[in-house]
Amino acid sequence: MTSLSTPRTAAPSAGDQAERIARIRQAAYRIRRNALDMGEVQGQGYIGQALGVADVLAVVYTDQLRFRPEDPHWPDRDRFLLSIGHYAIAAYAAMAEAGIIPLEELETYGSDESRLPMSAMASYTPGMEISGGSLGHGLGVATGMALGLRHLGNPARVFNLLSDGELDEGSTWEAAMSCAHHGLDNVTAIVDVNALQADGPTAGVLRTEPVTDKWQAFGWHALRVDGNDVASLVAAFDEIGEHRGSPSVLICDTRVGSGVPLLETREKAHFMRVEEHEWQIARTQLEEGLAR
Repeated sequence: MTSLSTPRTAAPSAGDQAERIARIRQAAYRIRRNALDMGEVQGQGYIGQALGVADVLAVVYTDQLRFRPEDPHWPDRDRFLLSIGHYAIAAYAAMAEAGIIPLEELETYGSDESRLPMSAMASYTPGMEISGGSLGHGLGVATGMALGLRHLGNPARVFNLLSDGELDEGSTWEAAMSCAHHGLDNVTAIVDVNALQADGPTAGVLRTEPVTDKWQAFGWHALRVDGNDVASLVAAFDEIGEHRGSPSVLICDTRVGSGVPLLETREKAHFMRVEEHEWQIARTQLEEGLAR
């Protein structure tokens, strides 16, 4: 089985497009629900980021990536690199939705001997391309991978999910310059701009705006969208899929805790503690949001 990977040769009809977006929204709901289930195992974690980036990952894993769930090392697969290792809870939720890891295995998240550690590690988890967490390395690895694929004549694409906090790292911009210099149009960077870091609001830690202008100045094809709007994400990824001649970056403005009002309003949201009685409230709010 190969997921998604037949290139679209003609624009979908309005009905097909509506069905496509509805399917992705359902996947995003399940990714959020999976993340809540995993979070409850530990009672705390990077739940806010997982809920915020769920729409992005739903589009990537159910609509964009070319892969074989049963063969994580398939040479022609598209590569998805998770720079931000603490987003592992979100990646596992999406990988379970995509059939790469068994849904029931999510119950082991963060536990001893689990293949799903709280920070992503390629040596543990099938389908995890790199060990992330020490920020600033993902885009450099993506650049090297993309060059290697080019030399092999392999048409696979490389996606790298970064955070806005990762833009504080100089190595990210060195990689961005190198990627553009080599014209690696098989690279797509995805920047989750949730305006929050461990040390506080991103704007107060180190000002990174104007983000879009900076990427463009480095030679990238840059788009910016509401990262919690599936239709906008689909349109942007489709445009990037057609772009040639330079790497692309999709800057996604997301809301921490998106889809669960109880958690959207948490003051300390980078690593949050959720009380035992609050998990069911969160699930109920998520279901109510889907029904609207």
